[in-house]
Amino acid sequence: MRDYTKIEAWRLADDLTVAVYERTRLFPREEIYGLTSQLRRAAYSVPANIVEGASRKSERDYLHFLYIARGSLSETQYFLHLAQRLGYLSSKEADDLRHQTKLTFACLHGLIRVVEREAGKLRKVIATTTSLIVISLMHWSSGQSSVGLVASLPPHRFTICMAHSG
Repeated sequence: MRDYTKIEAWRLADDLTVAVYERTRLFPREEIYGLTSQLRRAAYSVPANIVEGASRKSERDYLHFLYIARGSLSETQYFLHLAQRLGYLSSKEADDLRHQTKLTFACLHGLIRVVEREAGKLRKVIATTTSLIVISLMHWSSGQSSVGLVASLPPHRFTICMAHSG
């Protein structure tokens, strides 16, 4: 399990959520179940999904929750835009929150890219290992095939050649 408190994207998202809560305290009362609630939910969904993903064992599950976090961050961005248009946020407040949102987006994007790369490497290793095991079992059980691995370009791909020995 990953320690989410050490994930910079989580820290930034957590700070953004606190800032959103602080700014929405002054939204009109009639928005308590409308824009205030929607903006807060979208904001706290970002760090919450990073935490949930970090607790998952597989990179694929982790990525799933990081993608949800990214979607929630996009929603947050839109709700901030709407709050400014409706006059609930000053230009300075909206600019500050947008800046925090952009920093969070950049960091989250970087995290997603790293995890995608790691998940891709893991899939390739698993596929290669599985293929080699299957071929070895075929070779062992039949006693008739010899197996050769031929490297090809690009380096992350390979071709398995089976030569029938008679």
